[in-house]
Amino acid sequence: MIYLKTEEQIELLREANLIVARTLGEVAKWIKPGVTTLKLDQIAEEYIRSQGAVPGFLGLYGFPNTLCISINENVVHGIPSNYALEEGDIVSIDCGAVKDGYNGDSAYTFCVGEVAPEVKALLKTTKESLYVGIEKAEEGKRIGDISNAIQEYCEKRGYSVVRELTGHGVGKKLHEDPEVPNYGRRGTGPLIKNGLVIAIEPMINMGSKNVVFERDGWTCRTRDRKPSAHFEHTIAVHNGKADILTSFSYIEEVLGDKSI
Repeated sequence: MIYLKTEEQIELLREANLIVARTLGEVAKWIKPGVTTLKLDQIAEEYIRSQGAVPGFLGLYGFPNTLCISINENVVHGIPSNYALEEGDIVSIDCGAVKDGYNGDSAYTFCVGEVAPEVKALLKTTKESLYVGIEKAEEGKRIGDISNAIQEYCEKRGYSVVRELTGHGVGKKLHEDPEVPNYGRRGTGPLIKNGLVIAIEPMINMGSKNVVFERDGWTCRTRDRKPSAHFEHTIAVHNGKADILTSFSYIEEVLGDKSI
């Protein structure tokens, strides 16, 4: 069942999503060699609570932390730990917050210090593909139009698209219908209507599309252990076109000319 949102509900969702955006901006200040992923998690939890919200992921389906932090070949759902970031790492940070009963959800893949040019190119393409997908989120189109746009953009540049994990509807629950795959055929899938709120989140690999799930029950990594990137915005279809409820501006303010 797809729940279309009213204008009032979209504004409540915007508030939750901007808390997530600002949280990622706070976390961005700390990303450097030597900082543990648990420290980043603590910063995020404290900031979310300071905004009158609660972490959206903490305890959800039994997840133990506020952030999903995935390093290098880890695609998504990495668990924060005492791992200290190293020069040349890439770190995907997925964050959720709940405010007034509504969820925010966004992700960004960061460079730690100087990163290999070919890895930066993967991040750049993945981020660009997110906006290519968002452009297709228009009233009257179909979810497959978003999926196909992301897939074509990334595969033409030599990257592969993870199949097992998708974007999703967002509302009072973090994961609602419809699923939003990053691959598919144009003109297929649910019809996009005003009031649709979805998270679009390309997960793109440098090597093959194949992934494995680690024994911790959460971490998903590339089978060939090549790097993977992940960027995510939550958007509402409003007045016929996409209205991005999250924002990367807080991150980009911190990163300056080091932005992807």
